[in-house]
Amino acid sequence: MDVSVLAEAVELTTHRVPYVLATVVWRRGPSSGRRGSKAVILADGTVRGWLGGACAEPSVVRHARDCLETGDPALLFLGQPGEFDGRSLEGMRQVAMACESEGALEVYLEPHRPEPQVIVVGRSPAVDALAELAVAVGWQATVIDDGGDPDEHTRPELVRTKLDLSDLVIDGATAVVVATQGHYDDLALEAALAGDAGYVGLIASGKRAATVLDHLGSRGVAAAELDRVQAPAGLDLGAVANAEIAVAVMADLVARRARGELMATGSGPVPPRAEAVDPVCGMTVLVDDAKYHTVHEGTDYWFCAPGCRRAFESDPAAFSSAG
Repeated sequence: MDVSVLAEAVELTTHRVPYVLATVVWRRGPSSGRRGSKAVILADGTVRGWLGGACAEPSVVRHARDCLETGDPALLFLGQPGEFDGRSLEGMRQVAMACESEGALEVYLEPHRPEPQVIVVGRSPAVDALAELAVAVGWQATVIDDGGDPDEHTRPELVRTKLDLSDLVIDGATAVVVATQGHYDDLALEAALAGDAGYVGLIASGKRAATVLDHLGSRGVAAAELDRVQAPAGLDLGAVANAEIAVAVMADLVARRARGELMATGSGPVPPRAEAVDPVCGMTVLVDDAKYHTVHEGTDYWFCAPGCRRAFESDPAAFSSAG
């Protein structure tokens, strides 16, 4: 068991960093990967752990980053083209291994993207109802009741009693909702705007929300920051009860998530990495990581292994058109 890789995965999950857990579920020698081998693959293509050799890894990274973008797991088969029919499963992705290695691998790619979280500041039935709804739909929830008693809330295990967001991991998948009922709206909003939350909302009437924002502006909070605040928060349902206010806010957050908002950095579209095709074997090569490179008639060529470069250099004309 790759305990260090699993420990790394736990650490990344705790810090809300997106990653893919890749596991070799089948192999045929002479592949250097072994069944059960694991690696963590980050959004930038960094690999921590061991899966296989130089031919397999770039293809695994490419498909792992695709899984991280879509959020869907995948089973990847890397082997000789003639084996595809015999190992074809519904949904399996197949990658031809045409280089020196005659081995084969099946790798399961499991994306882990931070669950959206709601941080609710204040003390009211709406606060507890919103935390309850967030948990019910599978989101993480934290309640901050500055100076309050956790046992006064429906879920005391979610409650913190200090207005300090600095030790919370706040990212693009985080919604901070201020429901302080006029007690310290401005302080709570300032704390929320100091972070990277994907959503900042204020539960208040339109008149009070405008007053709070004007006050923050007079204290020097930039207009661009104030524009981040959704006030009043939630869908406009008119005059409704506290629990229904929570429903209005949660419905708006779910709708935003469905539109592709409230996503942590590294979830969804990721920056592309420069890739090349090995002109000899046809394998994907990550240019930044490539160890084997040559220039022929002013054109760059990258290779997955030294044997491919040797073959190219012995007869460039036979392969250069593939570049």
